[in-house]
Amino acid sequence: MKDYIIVGAGLSGTCLAYRLEKAGKSFVVFDDDSQEASKVAGGFMNPVILKRFTLAWKSDEQLEKAYAFYKDMEEHLEKTFLGPLEVYRRFSSIEEQNNWFAAADKPKIAPFLDTKLVASVNKHIPGKFSFGKVLKTSRIDPRYLLESYSEHLQEKGWLVKETFDHDALQLTASGVQYKNIGAKNVIFCEGFGIQKNSYFSYLPLRGNKGEYIIIKAQGLDLEVGVKSSIFIFPAGGDHYAVGATYSNTDKTPEPTQAAREELVEKLKDLIKTDFEVVDQVAGLRPSTIDRRPMVGQHPYHKNLYTCNGFGSRGILIAPSISEELLDFIDEGKELDPEIDISRFTRKWYKRA
Repeated sequence: MKDYIIVGAGLSGTCLAYRLEKAGKSFVVFDDDSQEASKVAGGFMNPVILKRFTLAWKSDEQLEKAYAFYKDMEEHLEKTFLGPLEVYRRFSSIEEQNNWFAAADKPKIAPFLDTKLVASVNKHIPGKFSFGKVLKTSRIDPRYLLESYSEHLQEKGWLVKETFDHDALQLTASGVQYKNIGAKNVIFCEGFGIQKNSYFSYLPLRGNKGEYIIIKAQGLDLEVGVKSSIFIFPAGGDHYAVGATYSNTDKTPEPTQAAREELVEKLKDLIKTDFEVVDQVAGLRPSTIDRRPMVGQHPYHKNLYTCNGFGSRGILIAPSISEELLDFIDEGKELDPEIDISRFTRKWYKRA
């Protein structure tokens, strides 16, 4: 009898599994490499929404916890996937400059916005209206993080590489039975794939497709991240990641020519040097109708839980939300009503 079955090894499932490991709980993770949204994420630990110069939801609280969590994972796995990365916002007008200074006057966001603007961050990136530096930023390599922990789980015998069959899950008096595995609880961390989960498909999850391109630009020599209408950041050597697009209508997992062309056109406006596109990646972000995570206990089956709906900020959110869910299950602490899936029960859940 395991304490937990976790379904999905994206950011949500990985953070939950690591917390369970540290707590000495027994668990097994099922994963079929379908969590592409986590692997293709930009990986920024940035608390500021750079389009509007506002703090993301609870990001000031989540940032410190996330950084400490990932540093602990690095030490545990003896891997390095977290590092500093300066991030600059290129202003497109005097109005944007003024909005930056107005935001920096607010006590909660002031610690994250540098009021000393810089005229240039790279000779190939012109900035008529200068650049503002975001403070306390860093970046994780999400793919390396997830692959490193997946290898660790395999070495421990805690990972099953197969698609979870929801129809084979049996609810018992003491918990659940899945094939030859008994467990007290199941946590589904399937991202957009939860729409195929008969237990939680009622939740109003909305996929938001994001695409990046990887370019090679010899001589660009960019060592910081720059946000304009798109982001560009170093990806090793002469390679840089450029993104991302947002589509609420395209639910296909494959990269598209339209997104590639959109990103290339915006990149031409941002950098003034030759480049070639060498790769393109896509993923469906699990976004929600109210832009809050979907976390909690099934309305009827009390041993089933979900941890989902992180949107484009999973890197920042996952460490805090995984802790909240496990405190709810193991210690009976109440979930934040803003993330609790019970907010959808009355309108969306129809018991057969």
